[in-house]
Amino acid sequence: MTNKMIFAAAVLATSLSVSGAASAQDKSGWPESFTIGTASQGGTYFAYGSGWANYMASELGISGGAEITGGPMQNMALVHTGKVGFGLTTLGPARESMEGKSPLAPGLKMDNVCAMFPMYQTPFSVTVLSSSGITSIADIPDGASIGFGPAGSTSDTYFPKMMDTLGVKYERRNGSWSDLGGQLQDGLIDVVAFAAGIPIPAVSQLEVQAKVNIIEFTPEEQKKLVDAFPVAEFTIPKSTYTSLKKDARAVSMWNFAIANCDEPESLVYEMTKLTMENNKKMMSIHKAARSTVPENYSKNTFIPWHPGAARWFNENGYPIKDSMIK
Repeated sequence: MTNKMIFAAAVLATSLSVSGAASAQDKSGWPESFTIGTASQGGTYFAYGSGWANYMASELGISGGAEITGGPMQNMALVHTGKVGFGLTTLGPARESMEGKSPLAPGLKMDNVCAMFPMYQTPFSVTVLSSSGITSIADIPDGASIGFGPAGSTSDTYFPKMMDTLGVKYERRNGSWSDLGGQLQDGLIDVVAFAAGIPIPAVSQLEVQAKVNIIEFTPEEQKKLVDAFPVAEFTIPKSTYTSLKKDARAVSMWNFAIANCDEPESLVYEMTKLTMENNKKMMSIHKAARSTVPENYSKNTFIPWHPGAARWFNENGYPIKDSMIK
């Protein structure tokens, strides 16, 4: 056998080993295509969700893609109603939606949403132009225009309340992260209050084009927010952005991938398996996926698990009680 033939055989064997698990599954009932609800362009959800959709489609042999949405709150509604099969959400908006407190559908308890796997933490951070002279939350002038992201997003849901708690007086603006980054650069708004996995594409792009300050919370401000909201202390590593000279204090909230509970068990099992067993691939999609590891499954304490996802976790030593499986 020639070297070329040996190489070709090795490539074929590798290809078969990668896709073998998925192809061996019973695919009866699988959809011909799938859609993942993400968020606006310029944010981490869109980058992460688009890459994950392409990865799943490639490995599973069915077409799939990402849909631009208003973010976690809208994704809960879209997944609950079955308008998209899969989505990305943050635990705060997820709980409000499940309790019937979503501003998109007041009174509707979105209980047909199931957890798939942990994604990453969403830090809440503040970015301004260096030319503004703002170097702390206390420096933000009364009446400053602050962009809080898309309406109904995690940032828009929680960051205004956080600013209220910290005594900031502001004018509220909404828009996609890309649009708000452009408005900040053009001097149309004063501050952008980001809530997205790091590094945030819009911030990385912005600091290439302008000098920016990424504002950290003081220890006192951080404690106020942790005491008042479903968030935890978080540190943004200085290596995240070129504008950071040292690690920055922030607060954060966990994100999870979700599925409509009626999606086929075998499909969700394969999607969970591919994601949880290939962190290097997920890291190549977005660096925030460093936290997309099975050990973080315990961060979800209230969203019921999809049977397909729960099967993978239980098989691999991450026990999920029957009472937490839909």
